[in-house]
Amino acid sequence: MTQSDWSVPETAVVQRIRDRLDADETDVLATIVDVEGNAYRRPGAKMLLDEGGTGVGSITAGCLEDELVAVGEEVRETGRPRLVTYDLMEDDEEDTWGLGVGCNGIIKVLLEPLNRTYRPAVEAFFDGRDVGIVTVLDSGGTAFEQGDRAYYHPADGALRTPEGDAATEWPSASLSGPAGELADRGSADTVTVDTDDGELTVFIDGLAAPPELVVFGTGHDVGPVTEFAAKNDFRVTVVGFRGAVELEERFPAADRVVTTAPGTVGDDLDLDDSTYAVVMTHNFVDDRLTVEALLDADVPYVGLMGPRDRFEEMLDDFEAEGTSFSEDALSSLYTPVGLDLGGGSPFQIAHSIVAEALAVSNDRTPQHLKSREGAIHDRVDVESDADAPAQ
Repeated sequence: MTQSDWSVPETAVVQRIRDRLDADETDVLATIVDVEGNAYRRPGAKMLLDEGGTGVGSITAGCLEDELVAVGEEVRETGRPRLVTYDLMEDDEEDTWGLGVGCNGIIKVLLEPLNRTYRPAVEAFFDGRDVGIVTVLDSGGTAFEQGDRAYYHPADGALRTPEGDAATEWPSASLSGPAGELADRGSADTVTVDTDDGELTVFIDGLAAPPELVVFGTGHDVGPVTEFAAKNDFRVTVVGFRGAVELEERFPAADRVVTTAPGTVGDDLDLDDSTYAVVMTHNFVDDRLTVEALLDADVPYVGLMGPRDRFEEMLDDFEAEGTSFSEDALSSLYTPVGLDLGGGSPFQIAHSIVAEALAVSNDRTPQHLKSREGAIHDRVDVESDADAPAQ
């Protein structure tokens, strides 16, 4: 696979899955379902393989992707899923499963033919709805088969079949709790539940709708921000004021563009707890009106371009108008916007801005990874409801 295919954002992988659902050929979807020890990617990472051997997406730093092309061909021929284990801690490179690549981890990957049962996942993703994808890994003596699938929709608290019907044959009471938690967190884990017929092991992939980064401004410095944000799986909206034109052509990385007025931002945009905003209009009045609307909407992140004393002047104007904000609201405002990376070029500044927004969206305090205790990636540990009756 090419570098460009390997390094695409997760949103692009999901978009590719959506595009290929109706293809005449059969693609194979490879998903990491479990990791023991250390690995480049965590459970839920995906790669889509087509019949030509082209892969889109990544599950390692490149050491397994070619191997999976061969396994994917076997899955395509049999039409059945296959669960494979790669021990990346072994040093014997002649052993197929001991690739000796030094990741110090054991990775389990589920390869399955891409079919219509995956459609509810991509539809929910692009509709902005979280969803928990429940896939059978080990039937454990139950009537299920490996690859059988159901979906948990947090919006209605229901476990459903790919056709949208209530999943009455599934142990819904045991699966709904972990599925809802993982969908909300955008994380994935393998869960085993007890049923009357045996232990059922499933992989629950929480596919969370991507957060939105709204960039207010149409200057030249907006372009690099939209590019970095899109590559980091934000849905990007560019907002222009006063009849800004040709925004789609000027900002091709943006998912959408909006033209409005600073005084009606709160009415014209859907601002909520999944909205992250960067204000960079370079107009003091426009910035002030926009910041007021964003703080009133309680969005989790407002990055404001400009020096700190500029915002102090803004606060003085708010106070003179009788407008005040709570400490909680002000805590979501970051000005000057961005992390202190020391760079000053447009792309370095954009990198700083998007990195800060990404850290806030992931509930992280930026620091050097050498200073972080424990694993680089947070480990997910969810359990089924032990008190729920077996079904």
